[in-house]
Amino acid sequence: MIAGPVPLRSCLTTVLRLLPLFGIAAAVHAAVDGPGDFRGGYESPDYETRSIALAARSGQPADLVGRMAPPPLGLPPLEAGVLPTSAQVALGRKLFYDRRLSLNGTQSCGMCHIPEQGFTNNELATAVGFEGRDVGRNTPTLYNVAYRRVLFHDARENSLEHQAWQPVINPVEMANPSIGRVLHLLRSLPDYDGLFGAAFDGRGADMETFGKAIASYQRTLLSGNSPFDRWYFGGDEKAVDASVKRGFALFTGKGACASCHLLGESHAVFTDDDFHNTGVGYGRAMRRESPTQRVILAPGVFVDVPTEVVASVSRPGDGNDIGRYEVTGDPDDRWRFLTPTLRNVAITAPYMHDGSLRTLEAVVDFYDAGGEANPGQDPRIRVLGLNASEKADLLAFLRSLTGENETLVLDAFAAPVGDVGDP
Repeated sequence: MIAGPVPLRSCLTTVLRLLPLFGIAAAVHAAVDGPGDFRGGYESPDYETRSIALAARSGQPADLVGRMAPPPLGLPPLEAGVLPTSAQVALGRKLFYDRRLSLNGTQSCGMCHIPEQGFTNNELATAVGFEGRDVGRNTPTLYNVAYRRVLFHDARENSLEHQAWQPVINPVEMANPSIGRVLHLLRSLPDYDGLFGAAFDGRGADMETFGKAIASYQRTLLSGNSPFDRWYFGGDEKAVDASVKRGFALFTGKGACASCHLLGESHAVFTDDDFHNTGVGYGRAMRRESPTQRVILAPGVFVDVPTEVVASVSRPGDGNDIGRYEVTGDPDDRWRFLTPTLRNVAITAPYMHDGSLRTLEAVVDFYDAGGEANPGQDPRIRVLGLNASEKADLLAFLRSLTGENETLVLDAFAAPVGDVGDP
C-alpha cells in the first residue's frame, strides 16, 4: 500500500524541522569515523556527502549476544535472565529495519534510530514519521537502552517489550491502525516463515513475541570501552589527556553534573533515570521566542524565517510540551523530562527533548547560565560561572564518552531493509 501525495503543510513542516538540524556538523563529527554519513561540515558550501545507496552499503554480521556477557568496559552487568538467544536477536534486528511494518511501507524503527548517527537522528531536531508528520520530540539514542528503567522522554513506559509496540501503532510514527494489522502482515510475509517459531519455542507472531524480539535486539546495543572507560575504570592513564581529566573533575565538582548523570566505582550509565525541570521548553511555552529562526536550504545556504511563519506550518500547540505532566497530570511534573545518558553524547546531537540545542557547546553554555529560570526549575540547576578554559575541558570529557560502536553499526548495515515489493 502506497500513500497518496504528502500534503504541502507536511512538506513545509519537515523542511522547517531541519532547524537547527544540519548545522550540528562540527559537534557530531563522529569519534567513530567509520561507515555512514555523519553530516560533518553541512554548514559549509563545500560539504560533500558520504551517503551511499542501500544496494552499495555493506555490513558485517556480529555475535551480538557474545558481546553482552560480560558487557563492554564501563557498563554494569546485565540482570540475570535478560540475555536473549541469537535467534531472538536476529529476528528482532530484521523487524527493527523492516519498512514494510509501517502503514505505507516506508518507515522502520531504524529510520529514526539511525545506526551510523548514534542510533538517533543527527539531522532532525524532532523526529518525522508517517507522511512527514511531526513526532514532536527528539529521537533518543538506543545505545545502552538495556539499562534504562523507564523509557521515552516522559517515562510513560518501563518495559522494552511494551515500548516496541508504541511507535508501530502511533499515528504520527508508523501509523498502523491496530496491532492485529501488523501481526496479519507478518504472518503473510514468506521471509518470516518459521522465524518466530525458531526464536520462541514454536510460538508464532503475536503481540508478546513481536515485542520480545525487538527488545532482544535493542538490548544488544551496548556501547562502552570509551577512552574515559579505559582511563577511569581500566586504569590506563594514557587513554585520555589532561584536558579530559580536568573536565571530569569539573563534571563531578564545580559543575555538579554527576548529581543527575550518575557514575559508580566500577561502571556508569550516566543517568539517574529520574525527571528534572531544567527550563528547556519553558520559554517557548511562555512564548519567549526569537522573532526569527534560521533554516538551512542547502549546504552553506541559510535563510532567517519569521517565527510566526514557522508556527503557521507547525502542528497545533507546537512548543507547549510540558513533559512528565502529560503522563501523570501532576502540576509539579510540568517541564520535567527524563535524564538522558551521556554515553556517546558527542555523536547524538541535537540535544534536549526538543532538539533545540544543536551542539555540545550550546548545551554547556545553557547549563553554565543556569538553564532557563521558571517556578518549578530543579534547584540543582544554577549559574556555574565557567571560564572558556573550563568549558573546553568539560567538552573534552564529554567527547571522551564515545564508545567502541563500529561493530554495532556494521552489524546493522548487514540487516535487510524490507522494501515494499520484497517477498
